[in-house]
Amino acid sequence: MSEHYYTRDPKVKSDRNVITSKLRGENLRFVTDAGVFSKGGVDFGSRLLVESFVMPNVDGDVLDVGCGYGPLGLSIAATFPARQVQMVDVNERAILLSKENAVQNHLQNVEIYRSDGLLDVKDSRFAAILTNPPIRAGKKVVFAFYENSFSKLTVGGELWVVIQKKQGAPSSMKRLEELFGNVEVVTKQKGYYILKATKD
Repeated sequence: MSEHYYTRDPKVKSDRNVITSKLRGENLRFVTDAGVFSKGGVDFGSRLLVESFVMPNVDGDVLDVGCGYGPLGLSIAATFPARQVQMVDVNERAILLSKENAVQNHLQNVEIYRSDGLLDVKDSRFAAILTNPPIRAGKKVVFAFYENSFSKLTVGGELWVVIQKKQGAPSSMKRLEELFGNVEVVTKQKGYYILKATKD
């Protein structure tokens, strides 16, 4: 069985690469590696999510769930320096890369640590949670992201999700509607949906 990027400790041989990407108007430099998601460049879905994101008008940190080497969380940290951004991933290699990328992009308003989904996230008053969920891990895992996000958001906080229509956008919308009582399609491009659910 081939290894997945949502493995805790990828054994695949390291093959580091440096990419630069313009996200939210910021030119950022990322070290990537084998065994992490989208090592060759920031994927279309993550880019669409981060460019679509609007900070909610409530106090609280931002949480990037499944941060990989850091493009979502670090670009938000760069454009919202007054906000603390927490970044989590189950993949140890991804966490090390995100930490390295935070340093080389001179971003200090970040806290990066390992968590299996949101299970090791201690805070429970986030203003926003963003995720490009690991669809290949299965619907049960993805829905757990949604359920745990609901409990971790402050009132008025928002969950932002990118998901492809063919990979379960309709069922995700149904589950978010059940959990939050609302779900909005912020934008859709090339089969990718940006979904937003607000905790009332």
